[in-house]
Amino acid sequence: MTSTQTEPATDVGMPRIGDRAPSFTAVTTQGPIDFPADYRGKWVIFFSHPADFTPVCTSEFITFAAMSDELREYNTELVGLSIDGLYSHIAWLRTIKDKISFNGMSGIEVKFPLVEDISMDIARAYGMIMPGESSSKAVRAVFVVDPKSVVRAVIYYPLSTGRNFDEILRLIKALQTADAFDVATPADWRPGDPVIVPPAGSCGTAADRMDGTDSDVECQDWFFCTRSISAEDIEGAIRAR
Repeated sequence: MTSTQTEPATDVGMPRIGDRAPSFTAVTTQGPIDFPADYRGKWVIFFSHPADFTPVCTSEFITFAAMSDELREYNTELVGLSIDGLYSHIAWLRTIKDKISFNGMSGIEVKFPLVEDISMDIARAYGMIMPGESSSKAVRAVFVVDPKSVVRAVIYYPLSTGRNFDEILRLIKALQTADAFDVATPADWRPGDPVIVPPAGSCGTAADRMDGTDSDVECQDWFFCTRSISAEDIEGAIRAR
């Protein structure tokens, strides 16, 4: 069983933020997949791991699987990939469910698809193979793909370092908040914290902000303005999308 790439990688060997996610068809642990077409209208976390039956990857899959229901509340699905074969994937996921505990989680069933990529075609199209790290294993890449199949964020971790899953969830919420409210999110932002208002587009708007005419906006200077959106309003808006 092999996977088939149907669109070439970008000219730099990986999709960049703002690019359309490279498409592929593949065999997975949940049946055939046509990516990203099968997920149009949804957000997707498409991620790679170095190999089945490895401890760091095992801890990550338990964590991802445990948070999959929460991610669906934000219209977000998971798709994993490694260059191992389908039967290795199946055996590993069964072992995770039957034998492995991590951070108080046990008996975890991985229900999201895990892509077979023995040829490494998909991993290469997404720039997941980095020869300086390993020429035969995918690094821990994370691509956030939006409902229009556009890459919105890219995170890479080396083979030795497990991912920060709180940050991945925070990223999903931040991207969806930016889209829903036409704002940006500052450093360490969490729902309920002030958000960044886009810079003033005219001298008049800048003056209104600085003299307090725009009462919803708090400005420290004309270019650095924030406004408050409650966590409840944010959660309501992004869960409804």
